[in-house]
Amino acid sequence: MRIGVLGTGVVGQTIATKLVSLGHDVKMGSRTAGNEKARAWVARAGSRASEGTFADAAAFGELVFNCTRGESSLVALDAAGADNLRGKILVDVANPLDFSKGFPPTLSVANDDSLGERIQRAFPETRVVKTLNTVHCEVMVNPARIPGDHTIFVSGNDPSAKAEVRELLVSGFGWKDVIDLGDIGTARGTEAYLLLWVRLYGVLKSADFNVRVVRS
Repeated sequence: MRIGVLGTGVVGQTIATKLVSLGHDVKMGSRTAGNEKARAWVARAGSRASEGTFADAAAFGELVFNCTRGESSLVALDAAGADNLRGKILVDVANPLDFSKGFPPTLSVANDDSLGERIQRAFPETRVVKTLNTVHCEVMVNPARIPGDHTIFVSGNDPSAKAEVRELLVSGFGWKDVIDLGDIGTARGTEAYLLLWVRLYGVLKSADFNVRVVRS
């Protein structure tokens, strides 16, 4: 599959590298073609990797990952272009973290809205699936680094899009427990969890943790 990855940071590079290892052709997108981080990633990742602008990556991908920082996601997606995203699955892993007052961060949007919902409203013809935003990027692509069958969540309005993303999570990334929370409005819950996540990170001094939903 051809997959576009928007964002050149550690999250984008981790996900893009995993996707290449699974045999996908991946184009990493940034504000400008020739981005230094993107070019360095391509050199490491091999022949299935390429780079370009946000628009290049969105046009290239049959499926697109939003790995940009939450504060700049809508700007990046505008640059990617509604036409390039139309009809496609957009896997949104970003969180609306606001570090303007230091650490711990607050949320720039919460309670009666979410970043996932804002993206879906801005791009109504794109099939947005919120997932993987409750764990560190190394855990996103390798859940086995943490013992036990811990849980990841998906939110989105399109059942077929969620089913396709779930297949990638299970067969590609190795997740065993995937819970479909419902429509994109349920992203409010997973994004709000980041307020607890950063506190746990501060206590544990490690990002290698997750939650498990235990059923009766």
